[in-house]
Parts: sequence; structure tokens; C-alpha cells
Amino acid sequence: MDLADRAEVTDSAMTNLQSAEVPIADRSVTFETIRAASERLKDVAHHTPVLTCRTINDRTHSQVFFKCENFQRAGSFKFRGAYNALSQLSTAQRQQGVLTYSSGNHAQAIALAGQILGINTTIIMPQDAPAVKQMATRSYGAEVLLYDRSEIAREALSQEIAAQRGSTIIPPFDHPQVIAGQGTAAKELFESVGALDLLLVCCGGGGLLSGCAMAAHTLSPGCRVMGVEPAAGDDVTRSFQTKTIQTVHNPDTIADGARTSAPGQLTFPLILQYVSDMLTVTDDQLVRAMFFLWERLKIVVEPTGALATAALLAGLIDPCPPRIGVIVSGGNVDLRQLQLFERFAELPLEF
Repeated sequence: MDLADRAEVTDSAMTNLQSAEVPIADRSVTFETIRAASERLKDVAHHTPVLTCRTINDRTHSQVFFKCENFQRAGSFKFRGAYNALSQLSTAQRQQGVLTYSSGNHAQAIALAGQILGINTTIIMPQDAPAVKQMATRSYGAEVLLYDRSEIAREALSQEIAAQRGSTIIPPFDHPQVIAGQGTAAKELFESVGALDLLLVCCGGGGLLSGCAMAAHTLSPGCRVMGVEPAAGDDVTRSFQTKTIQTVHNPDTIADGARTSAPGQLTFPLILQYVSDMLTVTDDQLVRAMFFLWERLKIVVEPTGALATAALLAGLIDPCPPRIGVIVSGGNVDLRQLQLFERFAELPLEF
């Protein structure tokens, strides 16, 4: 990838705004909105399990708690935010339908939430989105429109189609009710295991990270929160370090759920306010972690879902504090495409 692409900053107006001073978090997202989302999701979303692994505890000399959102409805944490957002639409908005853009997990989540609530959904997906995610999205009753991500920006296409149809756009992460819904994953984790010293969270556009960090701030004030991105898609990490929103164009990583171009206008200030640090992992480290979770915890996890685990197992946390939470964000991997991981076949899987 061209270095200029990875260092590209968003348009000059945004750059000037962000560089003037640290942006202020939007007050529409608070812990009370997370608490309210938790009530809406009760008896609708799964209360996902928390797993432990003695091998990992021994190697890290810590107690590690894995919040397994791969067991969530539609296979990822995304259902939390999608249902929370759709359930608050007006009658008129429901009648006009919902539109979103997603490489897979948010697409499935919106489609399922729409099916439950009786709302028509349209999903704009890249042509190279995993086939298993495309099929699942259609199976929930959504209309799927494919596009070439190298030729057109999904946001622009979404705006055009939504204007034609009168649909409400529910973006994948930069939406207050989506963020609040994602924060319920950490809320459940703290309520299950108590206070933590560190919480590691997978990061794409920052919806899960910002929501979970806000929950940690209230429920476990001494807990440090770290976001983990793929090294090739380090837009949030560079934005965090420079305090300015920066972008990366179509990052080349197996973590397809983290191929976002930049943090959002809502998520970025929340990340700056509540997140302690950002980390990146290579695809090699990511695949090692994914296979480790498959083999040792006996759970199916997709590459993006293993980001937070990869940071822990790659030794990026040193020393490890006594109690660590890890968000496993999703499990929608296409097992028929395992040949994609052949280039990692010779990697040592031991840490």
C-alpha cells in the first residue's frame, strides 16, 4: 500500500477542525443511553458467555475473561447496535425502510433487526464481501446491492439511494444509538466478572470501542481500555496519536470487518476521551490468535473478532495486569474459504 494513502488526512475542513483542539464528545452518547439500550435488548439479544482459558492465564500470569460476541445473534456484537437503533425509529421512518452500508456483520445485524421489527432493509455491500456474510444478509430478508469499492465510495452511494427511496440510513458505527448498543457488551462483561484492570477491544470504525470504553469508565473506573486494529488499517491508531482524524484507503488485511477508512465524527472524540491507548497487530499475529481460539477455546472466531486476542497473545501487553477483559467481536468466518489462510500454514501457532 502506498504510504501516501495510509497517511492521507480527511478533507481540509475536517483537518482544521480536529487539529484546532481535542474534539468534544457528543453529549447524545452517555452511559445512560447504554443502560437504556440494555433494557431494549433484554430478551432480544443474547447475553453472551464469558469464557476463560487456563493456558492463557498461565502464559499471561493474569485472569483473562473473553466476552464471546461470536455467540451473539447474527454472529457478532453488531446486532446490539442495530436493534437498538432500529427499535427507536418513528412509524414513518419504519414505513420508509432502512438503508446501510457494510462489509458483512453490520449488514447481517441490520437485516435481522429489520426482520424482527418488520422494517424493510437495503444493504450496500462490496462485491468482495465474504460470501457467507452476503448469503446470511439475504437470508434475513434484506435487499443486497453490491458495489465495487475501488470505483465508488459507499457513503456517497448510500446517500444517493436513500434520497431516492426516502430511507433512513443507519451507519455501521457513527450513530449514537449504535454506539450505545455496542457498549452493552462491556456492560454485561463487567456485571458478570466485576472490575477489570484492562479491557482490550477490537476496533474498526470505533463504535464498539467507544461504547465499551464509556461503559468501563462508569462501571470499572480504574480499568484501562485499549483498542486493537489491523496494522494495515491503522486509521484510528494514527488519529488517536495525532488527535486529528486520518484515513486509510481500502486497507489490505484479512480483518475484513476492520477495513474502515476513518473513525467517525461521533466515535473519535469518545475514543480520545475514554480510551487509554491504541495497538495494532499484523495479519500473521491475527491468524495465530484466531487459530489459537479455535483450537484452545473451541470457538469459531473470524479474523476481525480475534484482533483484541491477538494483541494479548503477541505480547503487546507487558506486563499484563491481574485482570483482563477481551472482547471477541464476531464469528462470521467462511469455513469454505480456509484456503485463504494457506499462506499462514507454516506459522508456529504457539505463543
